[in-house]
Order: sequence, then C-alpha cells, then structure tokens
Amino acid sequence: MTERGETPEQIIRKLADGHELMSGGMELVDVCRQLEIPESTWHRWLGEYGGANAENAKRLKQLEAENEQLKKLLAEAESGSAMMLKQQAPKR
Repeated sequence: MTERGETPEQIIRKLADGHELMSGGMELVDVCRQLEIPESTWHRWLGEYGGANAENAKRLKQLEAENEQLKKLLAEAESGSAMMLKQQAPKR
C-alpha cells in the first residue's frame, strides 16, 4: 500500500487513465496534476505496476508481504542458533 493508501487496483486504474489522457495529447505534467500525484509517484508506479493488471498487482503485494515475514523468521532463527552456539562453546 502506498502512503496515501491507494490499493494496487487503484494505482493500475490511475496509470491506465493517465496513459489514455496522454494518448489524447495531454502532457505528463498535466496528467499528474489531474490525477493529483507528483511526477515522481507516476514514475515509481510505472516501474512497479507498468505492465501489471489488478490481479497481478494484488498477488505481487501478497508475495512481498510473505517474503518480509519469511525474512523475519529467518533472522530470528539465525539469532537463536547463534545464541545456542555461544552457550555450547567450551568455556576457557
């Protein structure tokens, strides 16, 4: 989810609307003004969702969230393993 709270479906819809406006001759700066987003957001969204449809975007976000959870679990497991190794090491 973005800072303003747009869902992937809303972002894809805005990108599609923006492309339609630009194909009609409107400049990007005017399209962004109409969509009420900065140009940097347009370019970021285009990089993230450029060729996606709503279903693909939703699945991508689910996979990204799952990946973050797995990274946290792995970090916790590695931390626990390191602590166990310290406890098992012979004392000098």
